[in-house]
Amino acid sequence: MVEQMMQHKADKMAAKQTIPAGYKQTEVGVIPEDWSVVSLQDICSIIDGDRGSNYPTSTDFQSYGYCGFLSAANVTKSGFVFDELVFITQNKDRSLRNGKLARNDIVLTTRGTVGNFSLYDNNVPFDNLRINSGMVLIRLSSNSIDVGYLYCFLRSSVFFSQIERMSFGSAQPQLTVKGIQSFYAVCSGNKKEQTAIANVLSDTDVLICSLEQLIAKKQAIKTATMQQLLTGRTRLPQFALRPDGTPKGYKSSELGDIPEDWEIKQIIQFTDCTAGGTPSTSIASYWGGEHPWMSSGELHLKRVFDVSVRITDEGLGNSSTKYVPADSVLIGLAGQGKTRGTVAIAKIPLCTNQSIASVFPSAEHCPEFLFYNLDSRYEELRELSTGDGGRGGLNLAIIRRLKVIFPDKTEQSAIANVLSDMDSELTELEQKLAKARDVKQGMMQQLLTGRIRLPVEQVE
Repeated sequence: MVEQMMQHKADKMAAKQTIPAGYKQTEVGVIPEDWSVVSLQDICSIIDGDRGSNYPTSTDFQSYGYCGFLSAANVTKSGFVFDELVFITQNKDRSLRNGKLARNDIVLTTRGTVGNFSLYDNNVPFDNLRINSGMVLIRLSSNSIDVGYLYCFLRSSVFFSQIERMSFGSAQPQLTVKGIQSFYAVCSGNKKEQTAIANVLSDTDVLICSLEQLIAKKQAIKTATMQQLLTGRTRLPQFALRPDGTPKGYKSSELGDIPEDWEIKQIIQFTDCTAGGTPSTSIASYWGGEHPWMSSGELHLKRVFDVSVRITDEGLGNSSTKYVPADSVLIGLAGQGKTRGTVAIAKIPLCTNQSIASVFPSAEHCPEFLFYNLDSRYEELRELSTGDGGRGGLNLAIIRRLKVIFPDKTEQSAIANVLSDMDSELTELEQKLAKARDVKQGMMQQLLTGRIRLPVEQVE
């Protein structure tokens, strides 16, 4: 017993020694001495939407109107999105009680998709908005808290961990007003410091938003370029003219007008394809070897330089899986989700499961061109699925009969290079975006708990 008491005292002393000067231990961890932990009910009102007899039905909604009526689609992890906003009339708005937004209210989704926040600041272009029954309003009641800071804190991992612990119901997770009131925030006692933190994080948000917009723009340009180049509607300059200098024309075909020097072939006319298999999962000795084995869930990688699973010589020899060469174009055959019809290209020799068709490279076609061609035909591939209502899936016979419009191999390669350069630019931008998001998360973790303090000049 004495030893236990001595150890307890030593542990307390060690814990005390680890608290830096100017900081204090709280129930939520170490924070600056001039910061505090506050419950939301002490600084905010949590307001439900109106759930009474006058709650709008589908017949009350209009494409345009007096008051926007928010749905889960409008309140996202990135803030408000108004693409699918519906409206109610002024009379309907007046018949409802709770749930009308005031400027600087924060909207929180509480049912289904739990934990999305949006701030109703002066940048939102609608003067009248209401929440639906799956949301609450968080309205500041304390003058000592900066709303921008609170909005940042609510969207941090520190706060989201509270939501994860509190939300209940596996099929339909939800939060209650009482539960939300018990959540806490960590705040500086200096409102100017709160504002400075919010401004720093807002600047990071601006960078992230600009990258997201640039990526969307570049993706739209790539999609349009694919539609033009892969069909021959637009020719690259070096292939646009005949030897005599006159522009090349078009000819009629079963697939519509195509360039005069292009042709249509079924895949089986210039190459072939195969499907893989899965070694028995009940035999451990089949797994964990040196042979890369790809499942259809990895088709989203698009360019496959590596896969997560390996099989042994024994697994390879005792299943229908087989190696396919690098530059094979991979097509998802089965599944009711997004996988069926998804196209990728193997950049290494690998084995696949039975839900992937591998179209072999050949001397007659450029694999990258075929990859882009089939990748642009995702919806078409899904519609070609066999079985009732398209539930069955694609098969090798369907893949072999697919018709491809293409030029000679030199032009195929040139088109593929243009699109590959666009992909490289998009990949670089997406990496910058991921890094910016990681930096922001790190900044939030440090700034919103006071582990890092801003220079005095940024606070004053």
